[in-house]
Amino acid sequence: MTDAKSRIEDTVKSSDVVLYMKGTKDMPQCGFSSRVAGVLNYMGVDFADVNVLADEEIRQGIKNYSDWPTIPQLYVKGEFVGGCDIITEMTLSGELDQLFEQNGVTYDKAAAEKIREANA
Repeated sequence: MTDAKSRIEDTVKSSDVVLYMKGTKDMPQCGFSSRVAGVLNYMGVDFADVNVLADEEIRQGIKNYSDWPTIPQLYVKGEFVGGCDIITEMTLSGELDQLFEQNGVTYDKAAAEKIREANA
């Protein structure tokens, strides 16, 4: 599992935003992954996607790495942020905007506002 851990560390440190998900950002293969990728895509966030279905070692390794049992998992600047429910809550509360701003991650603020308006 050390190989998986080092591969995960390399990935989360080499991109500002990384989403470990089932499928890809262009073709998610589960509803929760689709929701988080959809939010990031809609907000225009440049993020790396890692398809855990393509690599069983990474699929289990990411759960061990974060001590979080489910996929998807979002990382910003190497730090674990959360899964689908947490990202949804953060998006609706504006906390995700703040996290991106604090970390210098470019996103479309108007798109974030539209998400909140549509869910008010």
